[in-house]
Amino acid sequence: MGKKRIWSFLLLMLVALSVVLAACNSSESGTEKENEGTKDSGSASTGDKVLVFGRGGDSTSLDPSTVTEGESFKVTKNIYETLLNFGEQDTTIHEGLATKWEPSEDGLTYTFTLREGVKFHDGTDFNAEAVVKNFERWANGSEDKFPYYKSMFGGFKGEEGHVIESVTAEGDYTVVFKLTRAQAPFLKNIAMSPFAIASPTAFEKDGEKFGDNPVGTGPFKFVEWKRNDSITIEKFDGYWDEALPKLDKVIFRSIPDNSARLNDLLNGAIDLADGINPADGTTVEGDSSLQLFERPSMNVGYLGLTTTRPPFDNAKVRQALNYAIDKEAIVEAFFEGRAEVAKNPLPSSIPGFNDDITGYEYDPEKAKELLAEAGFADGFEMELWAMPVPRPYMPDGKKVAEAIQKNLEDIGVKAEIVSYEWATYLDKASKGEADAFLLGWTGDNGDADNFIYVLLDGDNIGSNNYTYYDNKDLHKILIEAQTEVDEEKRNELYKQAQEIIFEDAPWVPLAHSTPLLAGKADIVDFKPHPTGSDLLSHVDFK
Repeated sequence: MGKKRIWSFLLLMLVALSVVLAACNSSESGTEKENEGTKDSGSASTGDKVLVFGRGGDSTSLDPSTVTEGESFKVTKNIYETLLNFGEQDTTIHEGLATKWEPSEDGLTYTFTLREGVKFHDGTDFNAEAVVKNFERWANGSEDKFPYYKSMFGGFKGEEGHVIESVTAEGDYTVVFKLTRAQAPFLKNIAMSPFAIASPTAFEKDGEKFGDNPVGTGPFKFVEWKRNDSITIEKFDGYWDEALPKLDKVIFRSIPDNSARLNDLLNGAIDLADGINPADGTTVEGDSSLQLFERPSMNVGYLGLTTTRPPFDNAKVRQALNYAIDKEAIVEAFFEGRAEVAKNPLPSSIPGFNDDITGYEYDPEKAKELLAEAGFADGFEMELWAMPVPRPYMPDGKKVAEAIQKNLEDIGVKAEIVSYEWATYLDKASKGEADAFLLGWTGDNGDADNFIYVLLDGDNIGSNNYTYYDNKDLHKILIEAQTEVDEEKRNELYKQAQEIIFEDAPWVPLAHSTPLLAGKADIVDFKPHPTGSDLLSHVDFK
């Protein structure tokens, strides 16, 4: 490790230590108040099968088709169901609300046979007509209403890039999808949380307020939402699988501070907690009353650079920031060895990952040279947006921002750290209002398309492409990769795409983490999913 990296690492370790000390001082004051709220709502300690799940932030909506963030999907995964499911801890395809699926030889038609005897929570029937109405709702929408639909299916009805030509019912339990072009990840897209099937009766009645009163076919039904506090769901007695769910009720509690959340777990106020600080992993492992869970890694944390905002419309400036930030020191200081340094926009576990790309080394002098070439020899001022909530790919956005701020100061760039409430943060960043913003992504289906096309293609500006990066050559490669069904050829196309992204540098990729969760020792059959959306229907207490 060179001298410059040693000093950078020591500085970051001081910052990381301040996080631990601050958490120790602040967590006790919040614990008593948090415990009082839990006693009122009930907990597993009462003898009922009630799971209290502590998480880092509140949901933004309980209509999964309208959101792109994981806190909402954590809840909606248990209220709704999709036509197809992923495996217990992977993204292989299994039956869901559909029991059979048959693609045509040309890949342009998919026929789904639906599960019979399924009811929505409002008592209405799940059938082919319900599936059609859901897809018609999304296809006739806009990116403001249904951002994920555009990201995964190329646009909306009438638009040139729209992949789905039609969705029709053939009887009560058969649905036929016709595509305008073959789409290799189509089945995986269908299995994603945003495309869960909702009750048409409910969303037609409630309109834009449907996200406050969700109705699906899942093992749990919605009970109550106390904003920024808790969401309660309870066992749906009419669920089609009579053996499930095992729990009577789940309460999702919002506890933004990671250390306070762990304290609540230690004190018995909650039963399960996500967002465990990497540094606290050994504490959990050493406590016989607890168990530690590792979520299979399928994510990326990054610093996005809005390419339409000067000076980040200059590729040399973006490259300079990539050289300026000591990613290795950040990972060592804040992830405690439970992450790998990122160099590409997708993790190495995803097929098509380009390992030949070397990544940007930590080189402040090279960063200064590039800034001078770009006309910013004296640096510049900017805003650096820090996430207000812990996320699986970034345990403490504020402290990571402070580390980046110090790195940028070394090359003459003055970064002012700003933040907003989580929903506002996402909304403003999606509109291109940030100079640079910390964010990340947990893959939804295990396909490279779900990282590169969704996050960095021009088609998704205004939805999931917050950097407003638009490269026409990249777009051609990504559309070809979507259509190509030969996996080796697809992977080569995605490797080419990563080379273009590396040169254009719309991001500073930071880390691929292994997120930690902790729970009571008597919890059984909880299996964290790599997508971050955990199905709780099999979870039980010993």
